[in-house]
Amino acid sequence: MGSHIKKVITIGQGKLTLEDVVAVARYRSKVRLSQLAKESMQKSRDYVDRILRENRVVYGLTTGFGKFSDTLISREDSKTLQWNLIRSHACGVGEPLADEIVRAIILLRVNALSLGYSGIRPQTVETLAAMLNHGVTPVIPEKGSLGASGDLAPLAHLALVVVGEGEAFYGGERLPGGEAMRRAGIATVVLEAKEGLALINGTQVMTAIAALAIWDALNLADWADGAAALTFEALRGIKDALDPETHALRPHPGQMAVAEHLKKLTAGSQLLTFQGEERVQDAYSLRCVPQVHGASRDALVYIAEKVRLEMNSVTDNPLIFADRDRVISGGNFHGQPMALAMDFLSISAAELADISERRLERLVNPQLNEKLPPFLTEHGGMNSGFMIAQYAAASLVSENKSLAHPASVDSIPSSGNQEDHVSMGTIAARKAREIVRNAYYVLAIELLAAAQAADFRGAQSLGEGTRWIYDRCREQVSFVAEDRVLSADFEKFAAFMRETQLPVDLLQGQHQAPQKLGRV
Repeated sequence: MGSHIKKVITIGQGKLTLEDVVAVARYRSKVRLSQLAKESMQKSRDYVDRILRENRVVYGLTTGFGKFSDTLISREDSKTLQWNLIRSHACGVGEPLADEIVRAIILLRVNALSLGYSGIRPQTVETLAAMLNHGVTPVIPEKGSLGASGDLAPLAHLALVVVGEGEAFYGGERLPGGEAMRRAGIATVVLEAKEGLALINGTQVMTAIAALAIWDALNLADWADGAAALTFEALRGIKDALDPETHALRPHPGQMAVAEHLKKLTAGSQLLTFQGEERVQDAYSLRCVPQVHGASRDALVYIAEKVRLEMNSVTDNPLIFADRDRVISGGNFHGQPMALAMDFLSISAAELADISERRLERLVNPQLNEKLPPFLTEHGGMNSGFMIAQYAAASLVSENKSLAHPASVDSIPSSGNQEDHVSMGTIAARKAREIVRNAYYVLAIELLAAAQAADFRGAQSLGEGTRWIYDRCREQVSFVAEDRVLSADFEKFAAFMRETQLPVDLLQGQHQAPQKLGRV
């Protein structure tokens, strides 16, 4: 982990950022609760205890849940109600969510609870923070959430470990939850009234997946511009299409930014051509890169803002307003804002891969690649070169098209029709994450093919920025002189891209060393 990663994230002293989530989820930064957060939670808890003493009828405190909201629960049974809630709602199935996702879930749940509107005891939230700091990662099945009331099933699996049940990963082993907590030296919790509901009612699963996915997608967009620039040169693209006068007449911010990126990356190139020099205009996959990449970039800006907003919101129910002597049962748990944003992310990332594959096809196809060797191999026939690499990219792009079908347009009534519209936001987030991962592979294939083409053109003729990108390709993967297994090359370079950020100065026309992701 680089020195630019925060070692400790303080919760309750401002807004969590995407960088904070990445630092904790991927680079295992520690967390701590601010004193203000502890005081806010205690104030809310004291009010809950007062409600219980006064025997008021309040949803989730003295009533059942969902369709059972009209069933009164005695104060004596309120603790048993919390145990039953956690156990009955832990209905997830499928493979466990990735470690980084679960860590992000815990972080976001701590953040939401720390705002002091959930009625949970500070010591219970401290237990969640301790799980992050000591590496206890609950086993949370990836499937089973409708996205309203929040992420009930997966968060119930998290809560099981808090109370010493369920399963968790610790020290590289999959253990019973209580054993993992014992080995980590963390005391388990006996839940009080409202605490079970506070732990499981919220959008933190979909939002955790969303936060990591949009972080990766923002980085992907930079690499997409880099890949397009390198291919643009390898195919002797017409530089006139990048003229800022054209883009000023259609001033979408993303479009103008991408056109500028391509101009900066290709500055000094001896490979680009002028309009009419070799041909009048390029195919859309080259000529329209600013318009296509730019539209995705504008979408990513919108999505990132929605995710940041959701990360710092209170999304459970009911909400405790101690200062106003009120408990309000509302719908902040509904995942529709994330569902729509994640469906938008799916489409935006899929399009970056889609146009990338079309550029790749032009690189390898001897009828389209401006006199480069067929399939980018010197000995065609004996060698297939990048022929099947294009197949792999096409397969990923087609898979993305299926995955990009929106999840948010679906809804299935639940809980006896009390919860009669749900978001499917967690499904949307999981699909978006997979599409982003696939897009990295597609772009990795294009980049390595473009680097191969640059070797045939003469890499010394590349622009300053594209030469930096070419050098990174060659640091990771050698020239394909004879046929070899390319799968490992694609895996290696996709992993490198996910962990490496194109320097901002590079996109502004200056040469700089690679930077690891995770800056705060």
